[in-house]
Amino acid sequence: MARRKLSHEGTLLLDSEGLSKLVSDDETVVALVAEARSRGMEVVISALTIIEAVHRRTDKARLNWILTGVRVIAVGDEEARRASALLMEAGLHGHKYAIGAAVAEAALRQRRPVVVLTSDVDDMTKLCGGRVHIVAV
Repeated sequence: MARRKLSHEGTLLLDSEGLSKLVSDDETVVALVAEARSRGMEVVISALTIIEAVHRRTDKARLNWILTGVRVIAVGDEEARRASALLMEAGLHGHKYAIGAAVAEAALRQRRPVVVLTSDVDDMTKLCGGRVHIVAV
C-alpha cells in the first residue's frame, strides 16, 4: 500500500467512516491519525459525526476514549446556515447530504492545511472544492 502524505501542522478531520474505522482499530486510519499527530496536526470531528458513526455494535468504551483525544466541533445556527449554503452552491439538497455538508463546513473553518478522511470523496469534493485535501478511507 502506498503511504499517504500528510502536511506539517494544520488539521485532520474525520468523517463518520474515518471515526468508525478509528474506533474499530483500522490499521490505515490509526496510522494516518498517528502520523498527523506526530506532525503537529490537530485531529477533529463534527459533533454530528458521532451521531452518524455510532451503532449498536460500537465499542462505546473505545469511542469514549477516542473522543477524549479529538476536538469535537459543535454545530449551531451559524454553522448550519453555512452548511446549507454549501449545499446550494454544490447543487445538492436533502437529508442524504446534510451531515456531509456540516462536516465540510467544519473542515473549511479549520487551521490550514486541512485533510479530510472520508468515504464520501465525491460529495466532499463537491462541497469543499479544492480548499481541503480529501483522503479516501
